[in-house]
Amino acid sequence: MSDDTKPSLPDDAPDVEIWTDGGCKPNPGPGGWGVLLCAKGKERTLSGGEAETTNNRMELTAAAEALEALKRPCRVRLHTDSEYLRNGITRWHTGWVRRNWRNAAGDPVKNMDLWQRILAAEKRHEVTWLWVRGHSGDVNNERVDQLATQGREALGL
Repeated sequence: MSDDTKPSLPDDAPDVEIWTDGGCKPNPGPGGWGVLLCAKGKERTLSGGEAETTNNRMELTAAAEALEALKRPCRVRLHTDSEYLRNGITRWHTGWVRRNWRNAAGDPVKNMDLWQRILAAEKRHEVTWLWVRGHSGDVNNERVDQLATQGREALGL
């Protein structure tokens, strides 16, 4: 979100740290997503899955679910190991919107429904999007990876 469109948050807006992850096995195939929300010394986890999806869709779903779970405007630091998510939300989406949800080649943007969901959910908050290397020892990234796996496995497929 550009600085001129950021919401004006109240001084007492909570600071929230979020980690998200998504994955499929195989890709495409059954997938899961996981979220860890941390605020005021408390933690909340979320997870889910879909029978037929892609890794990218699960990464985006995790971010949408995380932002939608916040009950009031917050200052958010969202950690993701998906460069697709981080680049899409911080760099590419302005061009997609300007081109009526077409990519640079003129084709429809993949996962437009989820990108729009994230953008709508992000509007209430002040979000900093942070990329972390997956499977590199970040404890909370490993936790959401496990939650995403549990979300996929819960499908029983």
